[in-house]
Amino acid sequence: MKKALIVQGGWDGHEPVLVAQLCTTLLEKNGFKVHTSDTLDSLLDPVQMENLDLLVPIWTMSTITPEQLAAVLEAVAQGTGIGGCHGGMCDSFRNSVEWQFLTGGQWVAHPGNDGVEYMVEPVQKAHPIMKGIKAFSVKSEQYYMHVDPAVKVLATTQFPVVEGPHSPNGPVAMPVVWTKLWGKGRVFYTSLGHHCDVVAAEPARTILERGLVWAAR
Repeated sequence: MKKALIVQGGWDGHEPVLVAQLCTTLLEKNGFKVHTSDTLDSLLDPVQMENLDLLVPIWTMSTITPEQLAAVLEAVAQGTGIGGCHGGMCDSFRNSVEWQFLTGGQWVAHPGNDGVEYMVEPVQKAHPIMKGIKAFSVKSEQYYMHVDPAVKVLATTQFPVVEGPHSPNGPVAMPVVWTKLWGKGRVFYTSLGHHCDVVAAEPARTILERGLVWAAR
């Protein structure tokens, strides 16, 4: 049985407890044994980290100690997968460039804030995470991100939808779903999920489920 660790915390506005419960449901459905922790110190358990198949961070706008970060970087490099969504993974630790290097991106803006209606367009339709997924509409925050050029982009959204100072740059295909590699480990991310209901709705739910399973050792 594969083992997954979910760390939940940080800003409550992203509903970390509810998103953690959703991820637990999806992972248990796929045969994982899931442990959920509300402290980043759980990352410091060397036995747990060595035997972990998947780490799911659901932690927004906080800080991580050098020791906690080093434990994650090493575990993923040795084959532990990491996967997550929205600000729970790519707006976790704004002061940690190494975390951003690992995860592949960092949130910088969401023009129009919550309630913006936009399209998500699959661009790697043969990938197992996106297979059978067609373009779909989302009403939520539309994440504008700084993205590692090494990521494999699986789905995008078009900016601008809401006019702003970014608009004179013209149309931009912003990554929404991506994967990357970190040593022997796999990384999965989807920017959907400002609230739990967003990522719990189809097809975002299927993308999250497939992505977490894909990332696992």
